Amino acid sequence: MSFPRIAFKFVQEIGLYALWLSTLDIKLLCLLRFIRLFAYGSSTLILVSYLSALEISKSQIGLFMTLTLVGDMLISFVLTLFADSLGRRMILVMGSVLMGVAGVVFALSGNYWALLIAAVLGVISPSGTEIGPFRAIEESIVAHLTPEKFRGDIYAWYSLLGATGAAFGMGVCGWILEFLLKNMGWDVLRAYRTVFWAYFAMGGVMLAISLGLSKQCEPNRELSGNESEGSVSTDSDTENSNTKPKEKKGLLANFPKFMPKTRTTLIKLALLFALDSFACTLAPLSWITFFFQQKFTLQPSKLGTIFFITTLIAAFSMLGAPPIARRLGNIKTMILTHAPSAILLALLPVPSSVVVAITILVLRSCMQSMDTPPRSAFLASIVTPSDRTAALGILNISRTAAACLSPLVTGSLAAKDILWVAFVLAGSLMVVYDLGIFVLFGRQEKSAGSEKGGDVVSDEEKGGSTTSVDTLKLKVPLEKVKTSNNSSEMELPSEEKSNEDDQEVSDSRCSVGGERRKEHAKENPPQESSI
Repeated sequence: MSFPRIAFKFVQEIGLYALWLSTLDIKLLCLLRFIRLFAYGSSTLILVSYLSALEISKSQIGLFMTLTLVGDMLISFVLTLFADSLGRRMILVMGSVLMGVAGVVFALSGNYWALLIAAVLGVISPSGTEIGPFRAIEESIVAHLTPEKFRGDIYAWYSLLGATGAAFGMGVCGWILEFLLKNMGWDVLRAYRTVFWAYFAMGGVMLAISLGLSKQCEPNRELSGNESEGSVSTDSDTENSNTKPKEKKGLLANFPKFMPKTRTTLIKLALLFALDSFACTLAPLSWITFFFQQKFTLQPSKLGTIFFITTLIAAFSMLGAPPIARRLGNIKTMILTHAPSAILLALLPVPSSVVVAITILVLRSCMQSMDTPPRSAFLASIVTPSDRTAALGILNISRTAAACLSPLVTGSLAAKDILWVAFVLAGSLMVVYDLGIFVLFGRQEKSAGSEKGGDVVSDEEKGGSTTSVDTLKLKVPLEKVKTSNNSSEMELPSEEKSNEDDQEVSDSRCSVGGERRKEHAKENPPQESSI
């Protein structure tokens, strides 16, 4: 193979080709996620230190973190549940405004209750991870604008940009604080409040980007609830969809009407995701850094370098998930990457050598985030389009609710000097989660894939609605690339064109040969034999 063909194949495998051909809305959503996680990372780095500098007790800080998560859960529940009815872009705009308001309050006020109200009603991430209604709505828009075959590539870059944004947010915030404190001679509170002013500014940038999204981000009202590209509808679902429900007035009119199949799927996924979230937050990054510092007496500068590198490795490792998912499927990819990471987490407290422990940490970072893109693609395909935004919001809420409980368990274990139990328990529960996903949904994905027969059908095509010009920018080039049933490797367009030309030539030769045989039969009719 020539170098251009090898380079094209590489760009295709890592999903950069799909991202390049995607619509402008998808590119803006990826940019939104990077800016948002950059802001979350910068504020998380100083949140506890800022509250401590205001002479707020540790018990009040713990209550602050818990109530922040509870408030985020309630706000996300309300906004995502009615996002498709009220408008996805409107909810993103409201979330950006709440984020900016929270930044202003933290920059101006030092009152504990004012900060608590701003954190509960606004958008402040206490852990640096994704909170608020943004992710569920954005992933639903990505699924709406992207053919199913290439959602894994887009989700991989969407997740990658979020992880790198959080890593760079922490790094840039630390460098700015060091410059302000040492070179400028500012006091701690003034330097911390500068970070929150930057948080407010990033909320304004997000607001401008959200206003720039097109109408194509909104759901297609013409699609019926029983049409989806990733779920198989039953006869009972069809009958339920044909019967007209009673019209509801007021706020209940905007409440999503989940199909029975979707409700059953949601219950299973919510329980499994809650288990996984509980396990993940038993051993978060903050407690892992504390464990390394206590056991191996590492300096903060060395810890920062180690976890900055591992965070970047975890981020870029997500690019390897879509090629694996194209060959093995989303479920198998999720399990084969998540289960080894869980086992390595359980083994993390075992080594007494810092080199061995860091090696285990690096190996785990190579796989710990690879299940994110196939999981997003799987969720987008298994839930009907009409229920997708609300369903993703409910699943995120179940994860947040479970995450509120695990810090209490980890704190009690650390107080008894048995923090290693948290790592072992977290890894074990993650393996149970993987087994549950395989048992409940492994066969379902296989049957859904066999029914599709490898064809790529988008939401708009099934609904029979017209497709926008922006959507065709992604769909036309990608659908020209043929995919066989036995292999998901996409061929070059030039090869496809030559194959089509050869096929046309062979067809013409066959037609000419058939005409000649007919003329010969007319001129020389078969003679009847006499006995």
